[in-house]
Amino acid sequence: VENIQLPPTLLSRFDLIYLILDHPNIERDRRLANHLVGLYYETPTVVTPRIPQILLKDYIAYARDTIVPELSDLATQTLISGYLEMRRLGHSQRSGTGTISATPRQLESLIRLSEGLAKMRLSTEVTRSDVHEALRLMKVATQAAATDPRTGRIDMDMIATGRAQVERQSREGLNTALKELFAERRGTRMSVSDIKRQLAEVTNMTNLTQEELSELLRTLDADGFVQYNERSQTLFVRAGVA
Repeated sequence: VENIQLPPTLLSRFDLIYLILDHPNIERDRRLANHLVGLYYETPTVVTPRIPQILLKDYIAYARDTIVPELSDLATQTLISGYLEMRRLGHSQRSGTGTISATPRQLESLIRLSEGLAKMRLSTEVTRSDVHEALRLMKVATQAAATDPRTGRIDMDMIATGRAQVERQSREGLNTALKELFAERRGTRMSVSDIKRQLAEVTNMTNLTQEELSELLRTLDADGFVQYNERSQTLFVRAGVA
């Protein structure tokens, strides 16, 4: 979400989301370097496509306009079982709780992907192999993008809201701690540095960044708990705060 500057509400509407990762690889890096350098001192090699562009465009247009695939009974059952398995991945048997690893929106995406794969074959029936490929694409793309690096678990809320469940719970705990702190300081002015120090003493969180704290204070300001002056890094706790 932060890298591509798209709001979570828009990002969550994509069927597939791929993470482009740059892992060092000597052979791949050498081929890329040779190609880029060759563009500047050699005559670029013209690669003839395996399928002529005009034919490919006509094929795609024909498939899109004339092929309307329907789900077979076997494909339907495979979709249901695949979706249930995706949902199960977010459940923790140890704690009895879990994250949201799939939503009905992902099921709709799987249906569209399966139908698209059938169209590519000019088939009017979605087969089980189409569903299996759709599930594979979902696993290596969107679910990989929604894996929380801190827990290693799939959390689709990272895409839907921009925050993982662990981060949301931590934020809620900090928000509660701030409200309790301000309840004892009604009608007083405080510096942000003092707030950060006292918050660390209460929550034992010493790695809270200035930007994270400022975001919390801006939220409390919007809710009417405090008057936050970001420029002077001070705030006034309203007398009516509970």
